Amino acid sequence: MTHILTHLQPSRRGVLAAAARGSALIAAPSLLGGVAQAASPLTLLNVSYDPTRELYKDINAAFGGYWKSKTGQAVTINQSHSGSGASARAVIDGLQADVVTLALAGDIDEIALRAKLLPANWQSRLPNNSTPYTSTVVFLTHKGNPWKIHDWGDLLKPGISVITSNPKTSGGGRWAYLAAYAYGLSKGGDAAARDYITRLYQTVPVLDTGARGSTTTFAKRGLGDVLLCWENEAYLTIGEFGPNFQIVYPSRSIYAEPPVAVVDKNVDRHKTRALAEAYLNFLYTPVAQDIIGKHHFRPILPAAKAKYASGFKQIPMVTVNDTFGGWTKASKIHFADGGLFDKLYKPS
Repeated sequence: MTHILTHLQPSRRGVLAAAARGSALIAAPSLLGGVAQAASPLTLLNVSYDPTRELYKDINAAFGGYWKSKTGQAVTINQSHSGSGASARAVIDGLQADVVTLALAGDIDEIALRAKLLPANWQSRLPNNSTPYTSTVVFLTHKGNPWKIHDWGDLLKPGISVITSNPKTSGGGRWAYLAAYAYGLSKGGDAAARDYITRLYQTVPVLDTGARGSTTTFAKRGLGDVLLCWENEAYLTIGEFGPNFQIVYPSRSIYAEPPVAVVDKNVDRHKTRALAEAYLNFLYTPVAQDIIGKHHFRPILPAAKAKYASGFKQIPMVTVNDTFGGWTKASKIHFADGGLFDKLYKPS
């Protein structure tokens, strides 16, 4: 069962007696060989970011059935969704997450640095730098693409209104900002990038705190001519609203890596470590990878990648490490209070 929370701490019941420890493989059954049945069901809190609501609804149902079949034990997985940065701050401030599944590594780094709830090397504990799927930033336009928007430069055409989320609070907003900045870099280095960012955000009428809020602003409220969004959000919008919108892939974008982590101090307090570790390892199984592909996130297992390849256009993508020196450096330069975004953002 899955419940959606905002900032509520769920009750915890039951104790997991033991769990077999294996290597961090995608074959999650190895984690369960020594689990003894507990008398009461367990509760797990997954604190995530906005666009994963539908994904984790299905993941949680599949994992619940899997866990029950292996242990005989029921598990309730609660969800909390917000902008990725806002979710990270909520955990830092005391939201009792057992696991975090956020939009970018920098947000989990902040939890490790500021709250000391997990070790600094958290990203080495699961495959693929603790990233069970990837994504990118695309454009969503109105059907027929009336403004003939094909690339980042077209977003500056006079009269165009761009919708995106606030990179101070939203992981999707940060990925979109960095993708746009990288485009500017390609046109003439930092000076060109700063000029492009300044002009781009002058076209943004409202900065929602999360990516889902921006989708609502564009698709339901009808504001703007183009939405900068996660690839899965674009597909989700078309799925809900049918022929009213279309996806445009720019000439280049960014390789988005949303990571996951166990929140050590919380799971040890709640006695849910074995369950939390099994839950995150489950994300790397064929069953979960298939669900990930169905929800238009890019799987990492070869079989799932091949199955859903036709739905993901291959375009050149920059990475945060190669172009921005990693999340620690990028966050300090661009998104910290008084950083580059604060200096360049000049709302009209």
